[in-house]
Amino acid sequence: MQKQNKLASFEEAVLPHLDAAYNLAHWLTRNDEDAEDVVQEAYLRAFKFFGGFHGADGRSWLLAIVRNTCYTWMQRNRSPELTISLDDDLPEIESKDLNPEALLLQSADTQMVRQALEELPVEFREVLVLRELEEMSYREIAGITDLPLGTVMSRLARGRKRLQLALTNQMCAEVLS
Repeated sequence: MQKQNKLASFEEAVLPHLDAAYNLAHWLTRNDEDAEDVVQEAYLRAFKFFGGFHGADGRSWLLAIVRNTCYTWMQRNRSPELTISLDDDLPEIESKDLNPEALLLQSADTQMVRQALEELPVEFREVLVLRELEEMSYREIAGITDLPLGTVMSRLARGRKRLQLALTNQMCAEVLS
């Protein structure tokens, strides 16, 4: 009976967040099959360590496991991707018209945004996905990524700047062609 209770509790706390888990894994790995593998492995880990879950936010707890599983998988399969420098020497863009958040929310050109987001370094891509697509708070993102709140905010700002620059470049290239 104990195992049935554990399974029922696990399903109730974690299973509803399968779409969010897949979404995060997909944006980090940028591949459907890899994301499916990562999510499957993450759910197995989550079930194995479910005894350590103390009834807090199941979504944040699961997404932290998905993120860690993703990074472990990427270290084994794509280690150069994790060594991208976080230093930014990007020019400031003053235009308010090309706000990446507005573009994401409006989905005016989903493919353009998707491509620009996929091209971002993983450190920026993950916080943008968690904030803008999964609508998580800065505090939740800090918990999932095991980063200080200030680092999350900094990565979001840098990621938004890079996304804005990429979208601006894509739009300029489109206009010129």
